[in-house]
Amino acid sequence: MEIDVGPQISAHTKGCTMSEQGKKTDFSDVESRRSTRTRRTMSLGRRLYYTLGMPLVRALFYLGSATYRVQKVIGNDVLERIIADKNGVYAPCYWHQNHILCSNFLRGWIKRGFRACFLVSASVDGEVPARIARSWGAEVIRGSANQTGALALRDMQQTMKRGISIVTTADGPNGPKYEFKSGAVLMARIGNVPMVPIACAADRAWYLKCWDDFMIPKPFARIVLAVGEPIIVPKSTPLNEIEEYRLQMQYATNALMAESKQILGAGVSRKS
Repeated sequence: MEIDVGPQISAHTKGCTMSEQGKKTDFSDVESRRSTRTRRTMSLGRRLYYTLGMPLVRALFYLGSATYRVQKVIGNDVLERIIADKNGVYAPCYWHQNHILCSNFLRGWIKRGFRACFLVSASVDGEVPARIARSWGAEVIRGSANQTGALALRDMQQTMKRGISIVTTADGPNGPKYEFKSGAVLMARIGNVPMVPIACAADRAWYLKCWDDFMIPKPFARIVLAVGEPIIVPKSTPLNEIEEYRLQMQYATNALMAESKQILGAGVSRKS
C-alpha cells in the first residue's frame, strides 16, 4: 500500500480497453495500470494461486496478530476524536516497513465505523494486500507509481469527495526508507483533508532484506501503536511551499516511531 503520485502517464496501452467514442485508454481495469518495468501479469496460474492461497495467508495474518500484546497506544485521545468524527475525512500515513502492524491497527478503526480506502500497487504483488483490505470492508485504489500515478491521484480525490479516508505508506513504493513523499502531501492538499501520522514498534520481529527492512513481528511480541495530531495542509498552499508540511509529517512519523521504541526499551533492536 503505497503512494508516489508522479505527474506522468505512459503512452503504453497494451491490455487496455478502448472507448468507442474517443478511443481513449480505459484504466478502470487493473491490468491496464500495471507497470511496464515488469512482464509479470495476472496469469490463470497466478489467479488460481492467489485464490487458493488467500485463506491461508489471512489465517496466518489473523493468528499472528491475535498473539500480539499491545503495551500502549500513544495518542489514544487523538484516535478517539477521529473515530467520533463520523463525517470527517482523513489521510492516515505510516511507513512501508510497519505495514503489518499499522494496517492491522487501522482494521480496528474500520470495525468501529472508520471509512477507509487503501492505495495498493497495481502490480501482481498487490493482489494479496488488496484482497485482504477488501475483506476488512475497506475500498482499494490500484495504481502504478511510474505509470498511472496521476490516475491514482484522481481516484483518491474522487474517493475523498465521497467521504472516505485514504490510507498510504508515504515512503513507498521504492523509498528511501522513512522519507515522506510529497505526493501524500499533494493528495491531502487537493482533498483538503488532514494527514494523520501513525507509527508502531515491536520488541521482537523479523526484518526482510529489502529497501524498507520490512518488519514481521514475531508471535507474542509486545507492541506499541501510535497516532499523532492531524496536520492540515491549507488548500491555498502554493506548490512550492508544501515542503514544509512534508517535513512536518516526516518528523512526526519518525518521532512517534522513536517514542514507541523507547517505551518498549532496548528489546526493539533488530533481531533475525
